[in-house]
Amino acid sequence: MNILRFSSTVRRFCTNISTANVVEVPHLPVMASEVLEYLKPKKDEVILDMTFGSGGHSRKILNLEPTVKILAVDRDPLAFSYAQQLAEEFPNRVIPLLGKFSEIPKLLNQNGFNKGSLDSILFDFGCSSMQFDIAERGFSILKNGPLDMRMDGNRDPGVPTAADVLSNCTEEDLYKIIKYYGEERQARKIARTIIESRYLFKKLTTTEELADLVESVIEKDGKIDEKTHKKKHVATKTFQALRIFVNNELNEINYGLLLAHHYLKIGGKLVTITFHSLEDTIVKRHISGNMVENCANPLPLKFSSHNYNANVDEVNKIMESKWKMLHKHVIVPTDEEVENNSRSRSAKLRAAIKVR
Repeated sequence: MNILRFSSTVRRFCTNISTANVVEVPHLPVMASEVLEYLKPKKDEVILDMTFGSGGHSRKILNLEPTVKILAVDRDPLAFSYAQQLAEEFPNRVIPLLGKFSEIPKLLNQNGFNKGSLDSILFDFGCSSMQFDIAERGFSILKNGPLDMRMDGNRDPGVPTAADVLSNCTEEDLYKIIKYYGEERQARKIARTIIESRYLFKKLTTTEELADLVESVIEKDGKIDEKTHKKKHVATKTFQALRIFVNNELNEINYGLLLAHHYLKIGGKLVTITFHSLEDTIVKRHISGNMVENCANPLPLKFSSHNYNANVDEVNKIMESKWKMLHKHVIVPTDEEVENNSRSRSAKLRAAIKVR
């Protein structure tokens, strides 16, 4: 991985940000009007933006209610630099925090926020557009760069890159990663081909090499996206799987939602935006109370074992969620938004309030 090249790219972006009067937002925030509708920011509220990105949602919240304070959290050092710039633009109203969900307790405690102290929390899961748009980050199929995919950048050098995973995992482990995190039907064939590539030519080190390899073996289904009317690249699910694995995303999401309940006040609002079924399932299970030992149950309640007889207290505990939904059906972007911002096409918004 060309760390020097990546570092210079981050420095270039940060320099541009620091010298500008206003942050040039590199992407459009998804379902911004819907987020504001369900957050309903009020005077002097403290809102935690758990996935700050480039601050699109936070900026709209700050402009809507002039007394709101934003805690801007992101694990990406580049996003942190955007949060620092926003803090300069809105003095005493933005607190930039660098870290992932599992680091939230330490970050909030350092800033005097304890259990039940926040009014609202926003999650906008998945990659941000700025991560996809910088080739050196290794997230995009369409931009050739090193197979990195670490959302934290080089903040923790001990975290393996996507290239490290492809070079060291067994075929069975690769199959499981691609099958379960990418929901890829041809995971077995892809995993076998990756292993064979180690011996036939060289290690996979760039996004272009991986995309071309997957494209050479996978059976194209020719399906067109119903919203964008474009074909998805056949390696999309493989890239998704590696990204989720490298960043431990599902465990971070599960823990982040536990923390959301811990830090919200009673009546505090939770708004989440997910971009694929794995994320959305975890959110749904948390909100519905379908939990097993503080983890989202991998199965719906209707598929639970019929050989186990729960007592009344256990049943009541399962049926009584800690959240109350603010809408009946999942919220999706309008056709107009999808047309203007194709990356919103798979987004799903859910909103709830903490009731106990």
